[in-house]
Formats: sequence, C-alpha cells, structure tokens
Amino acid sequence: MKILDVGCGTNKKDGAIGIDRAELPGVDVVHDLNSYPWPFADDSFDEIYMMDIIEHLDNTIKAMEEVHRLLKKGGKLHIRVVYWNHIYAFSDPTHVRFFSEKSFEFFTGKRRSYYTKAQFKMEKLEFTYDMNSKRIFRKEWLMKILSRYLCNMIDGMEGTLVK
Repeated sequence: MKILDVGCGTNKKDGAIGIDRAELPGVDVVHDLNSYPWPFADDSFDEIYMMDIIEHLDNTIKAMEEVHRLLKKGGKLHIRVVYWNHIYAFSDPTHVRFFSEKSFEFFTGKRRSYYTKAQFKMEKLEFTYDMNSKRIFRKEWLMKILSRYLCNMIDGMEGTLVK
C-alpha cells in the first residue's frame, strides 16, 4: 500500500512518503504545497493523509483536485481540520481557510459540485471535542446539542473521503 502524508511536518504517518514545504526530519519531499502539480504521478497512492494542513493552503479546491489526481480509484483521503467555531481556527495566523461540517459537501456532489471535478464519497465525518468541553459536559449527546450554540466545544473534524 502506497501512502502520502501531505504537510507531515515532524509527525509523518508510519510507512508514508512525507511531503512538506519545510525541510524537517521525516520529510521525504520538500515542495511548496501551494504550487501545483505536486511532484507525483496520477493515481499513485492508495491513501493520503492531510492532518491539520488544508486550512493552511491558499486554494482548497486546487488542493482537493490535486489529492483526487494522486489517489487511485477507491483510494482514501484521511483529513483532519480545525473547526471554524473554535478559538484554534482564528488563533493561528497561518490559517487561511475555515471549515464546517458542510465544507466537504462541495467535493461529494451535495453542494455546488460544478466548481470542481474532484468528487469523493464521504465515508466518515466525525467531530472532535475540546478537552474542557469533555471534562465539563461529559456526555457526547449533550456536547452535540450545546455545540450548536456555544463556541469552542468542537475543536476539529476528522473524515475519510473515497475516490
């Protein structure tokens, strides 16, 4: 199985090829991720990981199209992003985009899919909750309800999209 870890930094997924713009330990390919195409052939990866990176990239649509190009048919994109309604989204000056549970619908055919040919099937999308929310509210059903009305409860989303 061939795996790509996009924006891996120093936390590259075991067994993956790591690509990042910074020359760090574990980075196999140094490349500006805002420059397309990335230096890999079409349909070359079974899985791609984008953990806490897409919010740093200038063009979400281009990045998703590039991932779509690189994935084999049936390949999986594992993605994690900070949630738009959490303090982490706005506290990092390198974040250029913000994401909600509706953001990836552009890439699943549910919303305005005419803007891109990169279409995936959403296999999974889950919220991750802020540690303080977990400690205070304790029940996931209560956190789900309250997160609609309160900031800083959901700190991120993790999903899997299939080509």
